[in-house]
Amino acid sequence: MKFLPFVLAGFAVLASTLAAAQPGPAATCAAKREAIGRDIEAAKAEGQPHRVRGLERALAEVRRNCSDAKLAAEHQKRVRSQERKVAQRERDLKEAQRKGDADKIARREDKLREAQAELQRVKDLP
Repeated sequence: MKFLPFVLAGFAVLASTLAAAQPGPAATCAAKREAIGRDIEAAKAEGQPHRVRGLERALAEVRRNCSDAKLAAEHQKRVRSQERKVAQRERDLKEAQRKGDADKIARREDKLREAQAELQRVKDLP
């Protein structure tokens, strides 16, 4: 249990690093390569050879397989998926309103707002 704060801090650092290494879904491949390159330099400066190797593999993979058209298609796929989720939440809310259960209506409204906010976040990504 003494190590729990360190483990949680490590996960937080890892999550922020991965988020920085992976720009928004509609970002260009050049931006992805640049972000990974910056992370490689940072890992070298921090003396993290295992991380450097992993990032170099990621960079090679981006160089081999990344295309801007593919990134745009993936972004559109995420937007459509989130739009379907919003539509489902709207149907759930209408069903709860039809039944007249105030608790369910409030929960469904919250879920709908969350889904709409997530949809907007996905749409706003570069």
